[in-house]
Amino acid sequence: MSETGKPRTSGRGAVTGHVPVLLPEMLRFLSPRDGAIYLDATFGGGGYARAILQSAECTLWAIDRDPDAIARGAQLARLFPGRLHLIEGKFGDMLSLLAAHGVDALHGIVFDLGVSSFQIDAPERGFSFRADGALDMRMGREGVTAAELVNTISERALADLLYKFGEERAARRIARAVVRARNGGQITTTARLAAIIRGVVVPDRSGIDPATRSFQALRISVNDELGEIERGLRAAAQMLLPGARLVVVSFHSLEDRIVKRFMADAAGRSPTPSRHDPRGHVSAQQPRFQLLTPRTIRPGAAETAVNPRARSARLRALECVAANERLSA
Repeated sequence: MSETGKPRTSGRGAVTGHVPVLLPEMLRFLSPRDGAIYLDATFGGGGYARAILQSAECTLWAIDRDPDAIARGAQLARLFPGRLHLIEGKFGDMLSLLAAHGVDALHGIVFDLGVSSFQIDAPERGFSFRADGALDMRMGREGVTAAELVNTISERALADLLYKFGEERAARRIARAVVRARNGGQITTTARLAAIIRGVVVPDRSGIDPATRSFQALRISVNDELGEIERGLRAAAQMLLPGARLVVVSFHSLEDRIVKRFMADAAGRSPTPSRHDPRGHVSAQQPRFQLLTPRTIRPGAAETAVNPRARSARLRALECVAANERLSA
């Protein structure tokens, strides 16, 4: 973002820096209102947070595991005194994080999943192969780095990781090349790892860099992103009041699959068990949620033209229609 708060553009007119995707759609489904309390579970660059606070005289709590994001958010908090409250931590721990501040119920929650533009654009964070940097990939400041994974796990475990979290068909070939290369010296930079991958994977017609899926897989593994999403969604469902909305923006099929399944289950849209399945003879409880997006919401051509990173974004939303026993007790 520029110092004026507006996105910078390249010479070709494409937006660079942090630009929140599907912003009007997020606001439409979240529907912020005066006096309500909301959670931005993935603060990041603060784009969603700013828009929510500008759209209604509400209170917003915001969580991010990245201390850099929390530090950046201090300036935004000063613009909305007493209304924006920042918490460093994982959104999967939202119940305990918010309870520590006396918050146990919310009128809406938004998730913007995946890595933020600020993290991608910082070479020293190691998320991108487009600039050389340390092979880190941690969203926070704790835990195992990508370099530690690449240099220590077995060839088979690495291949499984690349296939499971990157859906990489050449996982075995890449793992073999990585192990062979690390025998000649540890792999510690994004440029070296990307070069190793490109040396054994031929670019396809999609135009996607051969290293893309492997970098995604390592990042997801380092940060336990899929497990965190599952924990975060379960926690969110426990905190929502009747009439509250849950809005989730995901960026790849692994994330979206979890969100889609969770929302279908919460809204009672899961397939009916077979009559031979004992579960089919148990009286179904009335679902606490209704699905607001029978079909996923995608960015339009105008948005993707100025912000290519929006191309893979998908939005899904739920509304709570019945009280949670935990909140009504």
